[in-house]
Amino acid sequence: MQLQLHNNVQFIYELVMARRELAAAGIDFETSQDLRVFEVQDGLDADRLLRRSAYFKSVGEELTDYHFIQQYNRTQSVNQYLTHWFYPYKGKFHPQMIRALLNITGLEPGDTVLDPFIGSGTTAVEAQLLGINCVGVDISPLCCLISRVKTGAWEALEEIEAAADYVTPCADSNAQNRLFRGPEEKELPDGPVKDFFDLAEMIARSDAARRRKDLAEAFVRNRDKMLASVRDYADVRDKFDLDFGEVSIREADARKLPLEDESVDGIITSPPYSIALNYVKNDAHALKAMGHDVEELSEQFIGVRGKGKARFTLYEHDMRLAAMEMHRVLKRGAQCVVVIGNVTYQGEEVDTSGMFTAACREAGLELERTIDKIIFGLYNVMSREYILFFRKP
Repeated sequence: MQLQLHNNVQFIYELVMARRELAAAGIDFETSQDLRVFEVQDGLDADRLLRRSAYFKSVGEELTDYHFIQQYNRTQSVNQYLTHWFYPYKGKFHPQMIRALLNITGLEPGDTVLDPFIGSGTTAVEAQLLGINCVGVDISPLCCLISRVKTGAWEALEEIEAAADYVTPCADSNAQNRLFRGPEEKELPDGPVKDFFDLAEMIARSDAARRRKDLAEAFVRNRDKMLASVRDYADVRDKFDLDFGEVSIREADARKLPLEDESVDGIITSPPYSIALNYVKNDAHALKAMGHDVEELSEQFIGVRGKGKARFTLYEHDMRLAAMEMHRVLKRGAQCVVVIGNVTYQGEEVDTSGMFTAACREAGLELERTIDKIIFGLYNVMSREYILFFRKP
């Protein structure tokens, strides 16, 4: 039987990931001369591959679930399907890669994956779609908001739709600390409905700050587009008979995880890239609107706190603590996958990945393999990126 790669698969690391995805499933195969068609020799569970595969468009004559899921896209970017597009967060994961990593690490429905730097929630979304439970941890209140809405808004869809009729921008929204109000100018109660409109506001504030869009108009536009994507999310669940995994998003510190020893079945994460991205400065407009002091937050964020070369010293110290925590909460024999890149500082490459590899080894994790990955958009501060596969003995 033949397996066909998705049309958007075009890089060497993606081909390696596709091969690892099949190998992890115990499937023997040969590849065609153009490397886009795989001929399966033995061990094929066609139904499983159709349901879970990340890099294959078709299995024999049938198209995979992922091929159809990618079509639920309200953007012009192939990687921003369903709720993945919510908020323009820099340095986010490629969702197709995360889906593949969940397969490669052997995580099954009902297992729990941890992402201690959940960021914009890509790991949580892809785990949920595959029926895998996810614990997402981040010190950023904005990241926690994004991740909660991406994975939880579908459960409150009817309430959000009802609230959309009366939650509108204030007349003087540009002067208000908060953009929207409910009936009689009251704030919505805490919960998934308020989270949804909060995030619509934060996307609107990003549009206003970065693209000079009218704030009130951007809020309405993003609110409606988000609502359409949440409807898509619920539709995918029903149409493909998906048993969603449970998602728990916790605002906490990766250096002191709020989890029991040996309580997670796998880890997939991407730590802060040292000086490559200042996550606080980049999202200051949203964090301020949420009522946070950006200077205080900067002193808490890994890779942001400190100045000059001292920043690297603090970064290395913090990453060693994070590595120890990941080892502590990971079950024995389980895998930990880390995507991390080297950065360029004052014209010289800093071996961030090597430093973190050493930290993980010191913590007790064993490096099994490394995959080089092409990166885009950060050429001035980052030169290399790697997918590191560790295992806890």
